[in-house]
Amino acid sequence: MAVRTGLTVALGFLLVASASAEWSVVSSQNERGAAASIEHRQVVLTESGTNEEATLDLALFSTKTAAVRVIDNATGANDLSAAMPPAHALAGVNGGYFDPQNAPVGLLIGDGKLIAPFRKARLLSGVMIFSNGRLQLFRSAEYSFRKNIVAALQCGPFLVDGGKPVPGLNATRSARRTFIVTGGADRAAIGFCSSVTLAELGDILATPRIVPDLKVQRALNFDGGSSSAFWFAGERGPFSIPEQKTVRDFVAVVPR
Repeated sequence: MAVRTGLTVALGFLLVASASAEWSVVSSQNERGAAASIEHRQVVLTESGTNEEATLDLALFSTKTAAVRVIDNATGANDLSAAMPPAHALAGVNGGYFDPQNAPVGLLIGDGKLIAPFRKARLLSGVMIFSNGRLQLFRSAEYSFRKNIVAALQCGPFLVDGGKPVPGLNATRSARRTFIVTGGADRAAIGFCSSVTLAELGDILATPRIVPDLKVQRALNFDGGSSSAFWFAGERGPFSIPEQKTVRDFVAVVPR
């Protein structure tokens, strides 16, 4: 169950559209973080053709004042809500894919340490990197090893590229989703979405008026379904959507 605290209604009934779906923003609520550098925004949407509803939770931040960290959970001892406070995190989500033995699948670097190597696989189409104070999302084909990587996570699929939804995403299987996005200048966000298809999530994130102050340029999907989790340190206490099973790693936003 999500613990919801400190949310203030900011917007209602705003019509937004994309090329393949027309989404209406039913409500948008903002919550200040424990630090002024981050904000929680919860957006409730409906799709006009089917009346399908989705809820988007975003932790919006600037990389001028916040950094991204990968936290390894090798023993599976922690869930997201337990892992975030000791890391002094401002927000967090679950991270990448892992096998039945809890070994990470794809590139994983935490606190500058290589945990798992880069892999070539169709599903692992993107790489998140935080290095030299910059957060970047790369296509796997664009990735090359570089020094001074603080955090890296290989996952996929890519949801948005160049501000547009990626074509060919699965449009039949709905599940809970987590993701990371980069926007204009130094703007970025990590997020959670209630059960939608990958194609629907790409459409939602690429629609500018849904989150007008972010201007999403690229978005990368993390491990979804029962792994999906979201945590935010609100000014009045934590907001948490827990995962439904143990996961291998977490992506956290921390103060710089």
